[in-house]
Amino acid sequence: MHSALETSLRTLIGFSVLLLLTRLLGKKQLGQLTIFTYITGVALGNIAGDMVVHRDIKLVDGISALAVWALLTFVVEFISLKSSKARVLLDGEPTIIIKKGIIMQKALSAQRLNMDDLTMLLRVNNVFSIQDVDYAILEPNGQLSILKKPVLESVTKKDLQIQTAGRSCIPTEIIVDGKLVKKNLKELNLNNEWIDTQIKQAGMNSIKEVFFAELQSDGRLYISKKTDS
Repeated sequence: MHSALETSLRTLIGFSVLLLLTRLLGKKQLGQLTIFTYITGVALGNIAGDMVVHRDIKLVDGISALAVWALLTFVVEFISLKSSKARVLLDGEPTIIIKKGIIMQKALSAQRLNMDDLTMLLRVNNVFSIQDVDYAILEPNGQLSILKKPVLESVTKKDLQIQTAGRSCIPTEIIVDGKLVKKNLKELNLNNEWIDTQIKQAGMNSIKEVFFAELQSDGRLYISKKTDS
């Protein structure tokens, strides 16, 4: 019983510290945008896991290791933020793999990629033929950014000279599971009277009957009613 309680306590502390540190390191760390941030995330997780499982590691030692690793990560990220040379050294830089429809074989070899790897990355981006590609750039995080040949690019409303109204806002949730999202309501300058009117027009009497409501870009309110199932 004592063993289970100790494990639970160590897990709670490790989880809390890890959550706090990842939040302090910022969204770049959470998104694992580069190889460095990916490795850092894995290392922090391993340190926290060892602290929880291995009882010969003192809690103070485990928390200290997490804090020092997070501090070093913050310092490195700060240096890369201020220095372009350090940023290239730590994060790498984009590499052009296909240029004007031609495969850059030296760049492909330098990135340790073969043609199977390249065609797989293209298919992930819904491109099934290399001849459709004008430029392909391998990003520092390993993803492939693709610019198709002009003749294959999607037609836009601007190309067709179609008049469009500007967006008053991005789609924003207003009601979730029968409760108002007051922060969004205030930000959009909406009041309860307007919401009540929209709900009644949708055939409902109360906000509690609404499962989800979202304000659309054109000012309309999308409403999904609660169901029994």
